[in-house]
Amino acid sequence: MDKTTAILGGVYGVIIMSLVLIFVLAPAKTDASHQLDTVNGGVNQFNPNLKGSLNLADLFAKSDEGVVQIIVRKSNDSSIERDIGSGIVYDISGHVITNNHVVADAQKIRVVFHDGQSYTGKVIGTDPFADLAVVRVDADPEVLHPLQLGDSSKLRIGDEVAAIGSPFGLTGSMTSGIISQLGRLLTPPDASSFSIPNVIQTDAAINPGNSGGPLLNMQGEVIGINTAIQSSTGEFSGIGFAIPSNTMKRIIPALIHDGHYKHPWLGISGISIDPDLSSTLELPVQSGFLIQNVVPDSPASEAGLQGYKENKTIDGTKYKIGGDIIVGVDGNPVEKIEDILNYLQEQRSVGDTITLKIIREGKTVELSLTLQERPNRAQ
Repeated sequence: MDKTTAILGGVYGVIIMSLVLIFVLAPAKTDASHQLDTVNGGVNQFNPNLKGSLNLADLFAKSDEGVVQIIVRKSNDSSIERDIGSGIVYDISGHVITNNHVVADAQKIRVVFHDGQSYTGKVIGTDPFADLAVVRVDADPEVLHPLQLGDSSKLRIGDEVAAIGSPFGLTGSMTSGIISQLGRLLTPPDASSFSIPNVIQTDAAINPGNSGGPLLNMQGEVIGINTAIQSSTGEFSGIGFAIPSNTMKRIIPALIHDGHYKHPWLGISGISIDPDLSSTLELPVQSGFLIQNVVPDSPASEAGLQGYKENKTIDGTKYKIGGDIIVGVDGNPVEKIEDILNYLQEQRSVGDTITLKIIREGKTVELSLTLQERPNRAQ
């Protein structure tokens, strides 16, 4: 059976490695094996960043007030639909962070706080490329308990984490797990959209309804926003994804101030090289990114990057070959497309000039290009 990647939210999954956006959970894991070995205020000998770690009960008590339920009413041609997601209180001005897919096409939004108080929400900024959105509520100050954004660059595979949200509409639900992997590339169900780079993978149980809720470290800091699951059923099967907090730190202020965020864009498509592909295509390197297509009038086109020159069929598979191979960006090695996308998202902005190290017809060449803003659809 083909796997489905679910984007937490309104459940619009597409089979064949697509995303199911999660709005709705599995029983919370309370096994003692998910507790840290360190006591409150202690220091983990392997990771000094874990100083002041909380047990799961204290973590929930500290964080639950900063998590909200988001009820969205949407209409189609024949009926009105009601979806449920989660959100994170961002500041005392009433800004709440959630996923873009939670509030997309919403006609009415209700934001429900931990004590049951609810307020009408208004979308003030969206970023479909990173699946982030900001909703504002005119809430009483005493119900606003912002959660602190942590530093996702300090995460390590194996670090313990917890998720709080409203899976299947069950408010205030908590699960726990670990960081399973870092730097994943998340491909959305809409083929016309761009992939989301540098995503956190976790085995903490998240399901439809968890969309937009926090992924927390054991100090109670938000290190990610739960966004998607990979599943063959649309429900959790051990692999969940979260947009990292450092991505949120770059994007959320722009959404509040301008209503949108400008993502840097190159204008290329192609395939990542591994040893097997290198051997099959007789390439001069065993890693890098093979450019197949260059978008006309894009930064890549203006810089002179070249796409494929011919089609070649090998063992029944068609390949576009002869294009430039990117092996470095600003002095950083490139082994796969994720290396480029992660670097652009975390360290570069529209208007910046970058230098690409490429291999063209067996020779190493360096080209500079100036980043432009992404178009509305992937090209």
